[in-house]
Amino acid sequence: MSSPAASATLPLPAHRCWVAAARGLPTLADGGYGVRIGIHTPIEQPEGNQILRPDDRTYNRPMRALRCLGGRGFALLKGRWRTFPHITVSLSRFGDIARAALVLTHFEHNYLPAIH
Repeated sequence: MSSPAASATLPLPAHRCWVAAARGLPTLADGGYGVRIGIHTPIEQPEGNQILRPDDRTYNRPMRALRCLGGRGFALLKGRWRTFPHITVSLSRFGDIARAALVLTHFEHNYLPAIH
């Protein structure tokens, strides 16, 4: 893919990953996204009775932990703000809405640092 317009033919989550990676943001994805420049995916388990090499397991461990946090955070937002699946604005505008929802969710759960 050479442009955001070309990435528009991808499914929406893949399009978001491509746009983030194109802007230089580190982008984590599951193995279903395949290998693309700027998108980091875990190394797959070898077939048969073979196990991953130690360095491959070391590569996968922090990626799995970070993706878990991101997935949990988005699940929390989707569960709390049930309107998310029905929002039909542009991706850049959706980012603003998601940031606002995140601040409100942090406030609701007392995750915000105290201001003195």
